[in-house]
Amino acid sequence: MSRPLKFAANAVFAIVVLAGTAWTATALWFHLAGLPLILGWALLAIVAVVAIYARARQPLLGWVVVGLAALLTAGWYATIRPSDDRDWAPDVARGVKAQVAGELVTLSDVRDFHWQDSDHAEERWITRTVDLSQIKTVDMLTSVWNNPEIAHLLVSFGFAGGEHVVFSVEIRREADESFNEIGGFFRQFELVLIAATEGDIVRLRTNHRKEEVRLYPIDLTPDQQRRLFLSYVTLAQDLEAAPRFYNTVTANCTTVVYGLAQVLNPSLPLHSSLILSGRLPEYIDAQGVLAGEGSVGDRRAAALITPKAQAAGEAADFSEAIRRPAAP
Repeated sequence: MSRPLKFAANAVFAIVVLAGTAWTATALWFHLAGLPLILGWALLAIVAVVAIYARARQPLLGWVVVGLAALLTAGWYATIRPSDDRDWAPDVARGVKAQVAGELVTLSDVRDFHWQDSDHAEERWITRTVDLSQIKTVDMLTSVWNNPEIAHLLVSFGFAGGEHVVFSVEIRREADESFNEIGGFFRQFELVLIAATEGDIVRLRTNHRKEEVRLYPIDLTPDQQRRLFLSYVTLAQDLEAAPRFYNTVTANCTTVVYGLAQVLNPSLPLHSSLILSGRLPEYIDAQGVLAGEGSVGDRRAAALITPKAQAAGEAADFSEAIRRPAAP
């Protein structure tokens, strides 16, 4: 083998060892603690050294060591399974459950908390029965807390009589956990579907977390509204039957909703907005279902509801208040 080829082969081997070691060390960090973590890191370092030594003695042997280590790591990682039986944070302690009887859908464990601040609430879980034939509106809400390119997505269904049910795909944190994006790549969090009242889940974000929340009416036919609602029902039933992990890229609030929206349009294109979720209005507009007039920029400005929500405070007509046109 020529010197340039030998150098390239060694470089590829080094990159694979370094990348594999870094990935495994991070996975161990999220799933082990104390002495088991120290022992895991020590074993990982030994394996990396053995692989490099084996490569120096016999190039093929180095790859054999790496392959065996990868198989062992994959075997350990496969034992990390999602669960619905942990000490959950109160706001994600219950995922919504759904039963369908004709046009009637009974949702249990609907969250209706009364928040005192961003971390403390008077807890209340309720049951709602809704009539699919009475869905009148569908609204997309985006909530930005830091980076305007990243937003949390909620979908609110409005029914005749003014009732609203909001669905939100979220991480299911344990009581002692806080969210971080890196952990979302390493099976640290489960996925949960929360159904809530707007007075809970929207007011929490606008009035207590002080997030920048926008509400966009979505222009769907009654049949499309019904099918989208039922796709959330199916997700609720699937998660009740078998929990699954949250993933920062592949199973987050927008990518899961993308999968649900494919019920409406199986050829719905993939787009960077599924990751850079702050651009969702442009993506929805490109599909021809973003209601309203004017440019997307105009509709984005008109969609801001945080000031309206804060002005409404604890008013009983919160849902109506956040939809009133802004004063000229």
